[in-house]
Formats: sequence, C-alpha cells, structure tokens
Amino acid sequence: MTRTQIQLPDPLFKRLRSIAKAKDISLAEIVRREMEKYVETFPEDLEPKKPWKFPVLPRGSGGHKVDPATINVEAEAIEARFKWDEPTQC
Repeated sequence: MTRTQIQLPDPLFKRLRSIAKAKDISLAEIVRREMEKYVETFPEDLEPKKPWKFPVLPRGSGGHKVDPATINVEAEAIEARFKWDEPTQC
C-alpha cells in the first residue's frame, strides 16, 4: 500500500471525520472506499493524450512569407478531418 498526503478544505475534513467516527472506521478507509468508486467510473484502458507539438513548416516551403492573419489553423484542421462535401442545411 502506498502512503500519500492530500489537502482538504476544513469543512470537508470535519464532515468526513465526523462520518468516520459515527461509522467507527478510519478517515483513510472512507477516502479509499470513495476513491475506488470514483475509479470504477472510468474505463480501464485510458489512453494518454498525445502531447501537442508546435507545427513546423518544412524548409523551403515559403511558409514564412505567409501573413499569419490570413491563416486559420484550427479551422483548416477541422476541415481536413471532416472533409465536408456540401454545406449543411439548418
């Protein structure tokens, strides 16, 4: 078992301590039980997010001569991902 420290707001700590006393179990046991419930709400195979990398223009692309105000990188990335054929009707 690993020992760790957590910081709790005073009102929460006092409430948990009173519950532990009323149930005749330790505060640590209450925290362990609730953390186990919390962990069950997540899938077992969570994949870590890929780290974001700053986009780099290839050498000789002439990209350094483009006015940054004319480029909307986020919108272009969305378009490339979804490849919209026709505008949607609202």
